[in-house]
Amino acid sequence: MQRDIEFDSEGVTCRGWLFTPDRGAGPWPAVVMAHGFSAVKEMRLDRFAAAFAAAGLASLVFDYRGFGASDGTPRQDPVPESQIADYRNAISWARACADIDPCRIGVWGSSYSGAHVLVVAARDRRVRAVVSQVPLIDGRRTMELLAGVDGCAQMVEQLIVERERIYGGGAPAMMPVVDGQGGAAALATADSWEWFQLAARQAPSWRNEVTLRSLERLLEYSPGLVIDRIAPTPLLLIAATEDFIPIGLTREAFARAGEPKRLVELAAGHFAPYEPPLFGTASAEATAWFTRHL
Repeated sequence: MQRDIEFDSEGVTCRGWLFTPDRGAGPWPAVVMAHGFSAVKEMRLDRFAAAFAAAGLASLVFDYRGFGASDGTPRQDPVPESQIADYRNAISWARACADIDPCRIGVWGSSYSGAHVLVVAARDRRVRAVVSQVPLIDGRRTMELLAGVDGCAQMVEQLIVERERIYGGGAPAMMPVVDGQGGAAALATADSWEWFQLAARQAPSWRNEVTLRSLERLLEYSPGLVIDRIAPTPLLLIAATEDFIPIGLTREAFARAGEPKRLVELAAGHFAPYEPPLFGTASAEATAWFTRHL
């Protein structure tokens, strides 16, 4: 069963869906879910929510402020701290929902939201289990490995120019999320272009643009630094060995996490967990983790 919901997040209305199991009666354990960098809920999150519902778990799936069905301006301007706040306000809404057991709530995230849920779980003791799929661990180290130290330094110089231009009264510049012609883009990999084109067919609200300044925030974002603060909340990390997010950073972070914890490595790229056949593996691992700990 699926119904539309909305909740307040710091004065902004966020919108999403509540999935509940078709059989049995609540209150159910629940998973709070949002998407990664620029993506919206229609881009495969319903697949995961349906898998959780089949196992007796409710899911609250939402769009961040400034994205998709949610209100908020500026649009297409991802701010990690604001999105983390949206997660925590979604948890508050879920705990007040009669269909959800307030003492059995977990969080799930993937890519950028996989990073966010690490921070949420480290800060918020209402979270009873966390699944982080192909997460960003350290923005600066990731960009240095992808673009080289010199390339990353050049990006920083461009972002300084953009910051000072905005300070002078200019509107934030926009850039594509992905580009199929090898042009400048926030996610400048071939598999990023391919997946976003595929997933966008079911997501008319998705826009292929973000602010240039959002890359500055990405570079400064290091959610792996707080991973040791998640325990004793149970942590499942699902990583991809061929990801553009270096697997070594995920392994390093996992080594610093406390128990209980589990690391699953998929021999695939960043977007493989969203699609068959590895969607089945990723969703089954997440379902088993939440079923066990919620």
